[in-house]
Amino acid sequence: MARHNELGTVGEQAARDFLITKGFVIRDQNWRMNHLEIDIVAYEPANNTLHIVEVKTRTSDEHYDPMKAVSAVKQRNLVNAANGYIHFYHLKALIQYDVILVIGHPGNFKIQYIPKAFVPRLRTYR
Repeated sequence: MARHNELGTVGEQAARDFLITKGFVIRDQNWRMNHLEIDIVAYEPANNTLHIVEVKTRTSDEHYDPMKAVSAVKQRNLVNAANGYIHFYHLKALIQYDVILVIGHPGNFKIQYIPKAFVPRLRTYR
């Protein structure tokens, strides 16, 4: 496995552990639908909210804006994957899109949690 993939895997585990300490229930990790993927699907029982979490792992946050890593295309893919997830499991819950930035090296990570990182655009049909 490439070094950057190993860092990403360890970063996702750190993000997962962080969410668990905050009272979230992890439903899935690296859930796939065709070519789409959700890094973490977490459920917050306190307010019946399903969190679709994109995890970005970096060794440094110097000159890095985590929201630029979640482009409009990535957002659309996450929304489509979340719709597939909800349909597949027949869920009825509020949906929230979050980003977790994991910065540093394994064993010495800093977690930056960005709840409600984006709100999906409404689609209108004519």
